[in-house]
Amino acid sequence: MTGPDPGRPVRFGVLGCADFARRRMLPVLVAADGVRVVAVASRDRARAAEFAGRFGCAAVLGYDSLLASAEIDAVYVPLPAMLHAGWIEQALLAGKHVLAEKPMTGDHATTERLLRLARTRGLVLRENVGFPFHAQHTVLPKLLADGTIGELRDFAAAFTVPPLPSTDIRNRPDVGGGALLDIGVYPIRAALHYLGPDLEVTGAVLRTDARTGAVAAGRVLVHTPQGVTADLHFGMAHSYRTTCEFSGSQGRLSIDRAFTPPPAFRPVVRVERQDHSEEITLRADDQFANLVGSFVRAVRTGEPGGSGAASGAGWAGCVGGAHTEASLHQARLVSAVEEKAVRFVL
Repeated sequence: MTGPDPGRPVRFGVLGCADFARRRMLPVLVAADGVRVVAVASRDRARAAEFAGRFGCAAVLGYDSLLASAEIDAVYVPLPAMLHAGWIEQALLAGKHVLAEKPMTGDHATTERLLRLARTRGLVLRENVGFPFHAQHTVLPKLLADGTIGELRDFAAAFTVPPLPSTDIRNRPDVGGGALLDIGVYPIRAALHYLGPDLEVTGAVLRTDARTGAVAAGRVLVHTPQGVTADLHFGMAHSYRTTCEFSGSQGRLSIDRAFTPPPAFRPVVRVERQDHSEEITLRADDQFANLVGSFVRAVRTGEPGGSGAASGAGWAGCVGGAHTEASLHQARLVSAVEEKAVRFVL
């Protein structure tokens, strides 16, 4: 399947009216070059109308009706996690390119099957993990490759948020809620981004909230075939934290707001060595605008999975096709964490 006519925008439909879609992704899609948001679908007519009125598009009752429209080239899927797989598959079978909220699915086998379906049908399927498209995650691989901290020995990443109301959808395991799928995928994806695809889970601990049954927090240790380790911490019962730290033979690199920098935020890289300490202030960037731009380019080129130009060092520099492959490796690691984890109830 080839991409749409290059003379017109990629026409998007939206399946669902999620809060994150309203706050972050729809403003990006509406503002993006080469994109036109055509319609939003909901099972609630009034909710679809309110959402559509806010973003200047049509309201559609029911997801099937939107997928049947010949006026839609691609769909954005911000539904609860456990609904992703079914609607991604239906969208692909309807001939639509898909940008799906993370996680793409809840397991490795399903993710692999959907990626294969997209390739077979010549369609782009991407997971909406934005941070690899931020400029700070291009600078960091270059600093590592330049030997700023010597040889990399260990990596650590954390994403934690304060406790959520018990009624929050992220506290509902029946629809894919819980810290592992909603938050833990970020540090896991960061380890893949910086250490490469051949990671294995050494051990894991998951802590479940007795009130909700959802995973509230966890810690995972993974390693490369060469023995570089990654300590990955996540949870939704903590103070807010999103960090990455690299420990090398001669020093350390660290960043805050590693996964959720606002578009106007200027990240700071901290470098510490035995006889040297400095802070490098980077330019502001909009990771979701960059991701949408990459998705649109992939749709236009007609290349399943996208091509993406390498802009950094090694695997981390490829945020097109490698971004798609990372979704598959991410799903494999999530499955391994669930299989190997020692579990506790809070």
